[in-house]
Amino acid sequence: MDRKERYHWDLTGFLVARNVLSKDELKAANDALDHYADQIQPGRPGPENPELKGTGRLGLRSTNVLQFEKPYCDPFRNMLAHPQIVSRLKVMCGRGFRLDHGPQFIGAVKGTQGGHQHGSGEPSKDGVRYHHHGGRSFVGGVTVTWNLMDADPGMGGFGCVRGSHKSKYRMPLGVRNLSDHLGAVAQVPMKAGDVLFFMDGAQTHGTLPWHHDHQRRTILFKFAGRCSSRTGPARQVAPPETYWDGEAESMSPEQSAVMWGPYANFGDEIPMLDVTEDGYVEITNREGHKSRSAEAMR
Repeated sequence: MDRKERYHWDLTGFLVARNVLSKDELKAANDALDHYADQIQPGRPGPENPELKGTGRLGLRSTNVLQFEKPYCDPFRNMLAHPQIVSRLKVMCGRGFRLDHGPQFIGAVKGTQGGHQHGSGEPSKDGVRYHHHGGRSFVGGVTVTWNLMDADPGMGGFGCVRGSHKSKYRMPLGVRNLSDHLGAVAQVPMKAGDVLFFMDGAQTHGTLPWHHDHQRRTILFKFAGRCSSRTGPARQVAPPETYWDGEAESMSPEQSAVMWGPYANFGDEIPMLDVTEDGYVEITNREGHKSRSAEAMR
């Protein structure tokens, strides 16, 4: 990344690299999707929303682009470690960056609905937040979006709130559902062959309804810093009985709670500990959990 790119990335939370794919590479990728056209189907529309309404967006069913048979997988496997991706990701999320999940094909036809704005650290997650240290910036989650069709101004596609990765206040509902977006939500126009980087989780982003006559075709790769495990196998590996290969057996629920392996996108499946006023450790996010088996901490 040069100085202009670093400035734009830090200022807005996204970056567009132009003309990364050649005409031949674009054709190969689109031909591969055409070959699997019978597996590209619309999903269910989301909740009714006047500003985002439309038909369900297109997605691949039962496979992803890396699992296509050869040679149809090759255009997408070549995207994984493309020089223009590596040169930027090593600055954005550090050396040793990794594909955390994806790739995901997102498509649309004219009339496809938009998706609500989300992200911007709500709730705050250490695994994807944006911060500076020692003169360098770092963000734990970066989505790399390969655009295989034009997304001209006003035609829909990726939209975001520029600079929202640094916001100190909660996103208003009107911005989330576009009912009163305050002029803050804007489309990022792109051409076929361009690649979009954005701070997934740190920046407010979403999808605007698609108005083009041609199909929207994008391939999203979700990269992460080396120490961030957001999804994928981490979810299955994280439970103590798996991560510690039986060493956590016969532990109390409180003791077992600290034996979970790394996994960032957790919900109530991972027990959380706190200390009561009378000095006992207990699990706080499990309704009805009465155990106070740990020793008093005095």
